[in-house]
Amino acid sequence: MQIICDSFGIAVRQLRMYQAISQEELAEKADLNRSYISEIECGKVVPSIITMDKLAVALETNLSDLILLYEKLRRRHGAHTSLIALAA
Repeated sequence: MQIICDSFGIAVRQLRMYQAISQEELAEKADLNRSYISEIECGKVVPSIITMDKLAVALETNLSDLILLYEKLRRRHGAHTSLIALAA
């Protein structure tokens, strides 16, 4: 579960940084609290589909594109985790 939260948070952070906006600006655009944005980006919470959609709209992307980025990151992270497990 943690890989899922971490990967989604990284995807949100990457898109936010690409747009050069702060967590506060993203929170305002998405009608969310800045501290909740921070928790999402740090992988501490599991956002609802409604929250994911709010984030996608605020980040000026489609929810499907946000999820695709998350999937790419999760696969990369999962592969990295598997390599670490094999090396142990």
